[in-house]
Amino acid sequence: MAAESTLKNMALCLTAVCLICSAVVGVAYAVTKEPIDAAAQAKTTASIAAVLPEFSGVPEQGSVGMDGVEYKYYKVDDGLYAIISSTSGFGGALTLMVGIDDKGVVHNTTVLSHSETPGLGAKCTTDEHFISQFRGFDPAVKSLTVKKDGGDLDAITASTITSRAYALAVSNAVAVYHKLTDGGQGNE
Repeated sequence: MAAESTLKNMALCLTAVCLICSAVVGVAYAVTKEPIDAAAQAKTTASIAAVLPEFSGVPEQGSVGMDGVEYKYYKVDDGLYAIISSTSGFGGALTLMVGIDDKGVVHNTTVLSHSETPGLGAKCTTDEHFISQFRGFDPAVKSLTVKKDGGDLDAITASTITSRAYALAVSNAVAVYHKLTDGGQGNE
């Protein structure tokens, strides 16, 4: 026998469905939280290892504010820093990890996330000529801007906006490095 369609029955049915769905989502969250956190930590550790030369010890995490933006960084006892820097590219946020040695020279960079156009701006993750320009880049000697703007960097073909954003993210990371090492204090 079917239940009568009344406001009370509909409210009870909807409440029961909501409770069941909430319980399922809660269980799924509890089961997946630890593996997701472990994967995120592994990605961070791999990114730090990719942008810095071989180091000893465990990176010390901190953050520092500059120009109204909070930057997360990882410091190694050897005077090495891995700094996370985000800018706005053509398709949205472009987030990099930039490794800087104790002399202020960019050791390497890696893209943590981006929303750039596949086949164009997304080449910032695969175009070896573009990426290699930042390895060993000394901002005290060269300009961290694309040649189109009078700098020393070749832009990705048909992706000048992404190239500018990438260079700006690296430049911001270098500025954070100088703030940390030239007497500025991070909020750890």
